[in-house]
Amino acid sequence: MSAIISVNHLSKHYKDLTAVNDISFTVHQGDVYGFLGQNGAGKSTTIRMLLSLIEPSQGSIELFGMDLKKHRRDILRQVGAVIERPDLYKYLTAYENLSLFARMSGIKSGKQQLMDQLELVGLADRAHSKVKTFSQGMKQRLGIGVALVHDPQLIILDEPTNGLDPQGIADIRQLILNLSHQFGKTVLVSSHLLYEIEMTANRMIIIDKGKKVAEGNVKELFDTSNMLIRVGIGNLPTVLPRLQASRWQAQLQTHEEDHVIFRMDEQQVPALTADLVGMGAAITAVQPQHSLEAYFLALTTANRHVDPFTN
Repeated sequence: MSAIISVNHLSKHYKDLTAVNDISFTVHQGDVYGFLGQNGAGKSTTIRMLLSLIEPSQGSIELFGMDLKKHRRDILRQVGAVIERPDLYKYLTAYENLSLFARMSGIKSGKQQLMDQLELVGLADRAHSKVKTFSQGMKQRLGIGVALVHDPQLIILDEPTNGLDPQGIADIRQLILNLSHQFGKTVLVSSHLLYEIEMTANRMIIIDKGKKVAEGNVKELFDTSNMLIRVGIGNLPTVLPRLQASRWQAQLQTHEEDHVIFRMDEQQVPALTADLVGMGAAITAVQPQHSLEAYFLALTTANRHVDPFTN
């Protein structure tokens, strides 16, 4: 599978601040690639470098096998992007906005082609409504429609669900999946909504303080053979000495007043609970945790204790 984006040892420095610190990653054709990090981690800075809006301090960027510095114009013809909130003309209709941006891009689009684009983003029935009457989610979808007007191979979305209600988030999620699965687009999506990335992306990178801390296949990163399991125990002070002397001692990570946390294979959970019952434990809950949020917090809060079950 060919690489659409290849980033090697990319850094961006601003005087005393290092916004991006020597990161490398690859996005393959057809990926929905999640770009994750807490606020200030360097996501938007990296995306702006990918779009040549700012220059890297060090490192190289290739898109479609071409060096961004040498082939900027050819590359950007194949890229569509929405950075933060889209810039739209609110007193024009959705159709008029799309038509205007198509002409500005040098695209000669017929009426049916523009209506097909609006159908793709779920706005065909509002084609002749003024943008000022749209919800934020509808504006976001129209912004993606504008980014698609020249039929790009790569789509870059920076926080596309920011400020949206649950329905708007669901609409954007479905649109991203449609772009990948039905139209064969490669999508790089930055988001702080970790659950959304877990539901849409097949591969991802996590960065923290400008550095890459993980990259890979989403399913492989959440390996069920290495899960956190939280077990609530009502009489833990009584049971804890027996537990610490048992075969489960090696998997015991931490304990509080009313619960213990283990790291183990998911398939070991039935045996664990059976042994706890045998020890006289008053089990109140068994909560597996292998979500993206727990994984993300484990990687980005290394310098302070955070219980991923309470975040």
